[in-house]
Amino acid sequence: MNKLIDHTILKPYATSVDIEKICAEAKQYRFKTVCVNPVYVKKAKELLKGSDVLVCTVVGFPLGANTIEVKEAETKDAIQNGADEIDMVINIGKAKEHDYEYLYQEMCRIRAAAQGKTLKVILETCYLTDEEKVAVCREATKAKVDFVKTSTGFGNGGATVADVELMKKSVGNGVSVKASGGIRNRTDLEAMVKAGATRIGSSAGKELL
Repeated sequence: MNKLIDHTILKPYATSVDIEKICAEAKQYRFKTVCVNPVYVKKAKELLKGSDVLVCTVVGFPLGANTIEVKEAETKDAIQNGADEIDMVINIGKAKEHDYEYLYQEMCRIRAAAQGKTLKVILETCYLTDEEKVAVCREATKAKVDFVKTSTGFGNGGATVADVELMKKSVGNGVSVKASGGIRNRTDLEAMVKAGATRIGSSAGKELL
C-alpha cells in the first residue's frame, strides 16, 4: 500500500520544518513520492537522497490558469531542481469552454517539457460535467500523459469513486488514474483502488498506513 501513496504537503503556509517532517515520514514508510510545492523541490531531493522515495511537484497550481509558456517554464525549472514527477493542473476554463484542442496542445507541450518524467494532469473534477471529464481524458490519452488526476485539494470537492471509475473507463489501459483530495482513511483508499486508482495523493499518508 505504501507505494500507492504520494505523501503530500501543498499548504501555502508549509515551512522548511514541515518539509523535513514529511520527508522523514516518507523515508520511514517508503512512500512512492513526496509531493511538495516547487520552492521545496531542491530541499526535498536533498532530504530524500539515498532513499527510493521520489520527489513530485505541482505546475500551474492550484488554478490551472497560467499560460502554457509559464507552465513549460515551471516544469523545466522543477526538473532542473530534481523533480521526478510533475502534477499539472489543466486550464479548467478551457475545459468549460470545450476548447479541447487547447488542452491537447497544453498537455503535449508539458509532456515534452517534462523530459520523460512522470506527468500527471489534474482535471479538478468538481468543476466539470461527466461529459467534460470524458473529453479531457480523451485528450490526455492522445497526449500520452502518464496519469489523469482528480483534484488539487483546493477546489470545492475532492476525489469520488464515481469520478475515478469514469476516468479509468475513459482512459483505458494506456493511462493511469490518481485519486486525490479528501482521502483520509483506509476505507477511502481501498474504495479508490477498487474503482481503478493506482496512485493516491494524501496529506494523511502516515495515518492511512
